[in-house]
Amino acid sequence: MFEKIVLASGNAGKLEEFSRLFAAHHIRILPQSQFDTPECPEPYHTFVENALAKARHASRHSGLPALADDSGICADALGGAPGVQSARFAGGNPKSDAANNAKLAACLAGKADKSCCYVCVLVLVRHPDDPLPVIAEGIWCGQWQDKPAGSNGFGYDPHFYLPAHGRTAAELDPNTKNTESHRAQALRELIGKISALQAAKAV
Repeated sequence: MFEKIVLASGNAGKLEEFSRLFAAHHIRILPQSQFDTPECPEPYHTFVENALAKARHASRHSGLPALADDSGICADALGGAPGVQSARFAGGNPKSDAANNAKLAACLAGKADKSCCYVCVLVLVRHPDDPLPVIAEGIWCGQWQDKPAGSNGFGYDPHFYLPAHGRTAAELDPNTKNTESHRAQALRELIGKISALQAAKAV
C-alpha cells in the first residue's frame, strides 16, 4: 500500500475528511498546496474526467501518487444539476457554500421532487502518466431540505436530509458520516481495488 498520497484539492474540509478516512489504513494524506500546485482546470462535464485531470496534475507537480476527488450534489428535478458545477454553482470568487446553497434552494423552490444525491468519484494515479488509474464511485441518496440544520459538515451538508436518520448530513456524528457518505463508499471501493492489485502483484 501507499505511505503518502497527495490530495488534489485545496478544500480544507475534504483534507480533514480524507485524512481521517485514510488514517485507518496508515496512509498519510498531504495537501497539494505543500508542493505549490496551481489549481487545475476542470473543463469536463463528468466527475470522472475532472477527477482524472486533477489527479494527473497533482502527481505531475508533486512527483508522488495523487488522489483526486470530484464530487457534488445532483438534484433529480434539475436533470442532475448542479453536478460537476456544485462547488461553483453560484459563481463568485472565492467560492461560497452559503451562496451555492441559496441558489440551489431557489432552483428547487416550487419543485415537487426534492430527491437528490451526493456523488463522489475518486481517482488515484501512481504517476502522472499512469495508464491504469484506480477509479471508485460512491452515491449517497437523500432529500433537499430548505431549512439548514447542523454544523458537522460543509458544502450542501446542512440541506442534505437523510430520511433513514431523520436528520441532515451536517447533523450526523463523524463516525456515522464516515461510514455512510458518498466519499466513504468510494473510499471502500478504492481500498478494495488497491488491495486486489497489491495481492495480484504478490502472486
